Amino acid sequence: MKLINIGFGNMVSAQRLVAIVSPESAPIKRIIADAKERGSLIDATYGRRTRAVIITDSDHVILCAVQPETVANRFIDEDEEDEDE
Repeated sequence: MKLINIGFGNMVSAQRLVAIVSPESAPIKRIIADAKERGSLIDATYGRRTRAVIITDSDHVILCAVQPETVANRFIDEDEEDEDE
């Protein structure tokens, strides 16, 4: 199982990722509100501004304080390391 660092020592399973999106749009804000109501919202921002929203295949929504591009680059770097091995 490969883990992706989403900041502050928090990790997410790379196999479970469906999308990494920016939190500014209205549909994403609705997804966040719905996840909060369902109890499937995970806030990994440590009180900082939410910069990326990660959606998993288990319908969990994870808020993180790093840019979506940063998370995506970490995901891509993990894939490249797998190919090298």
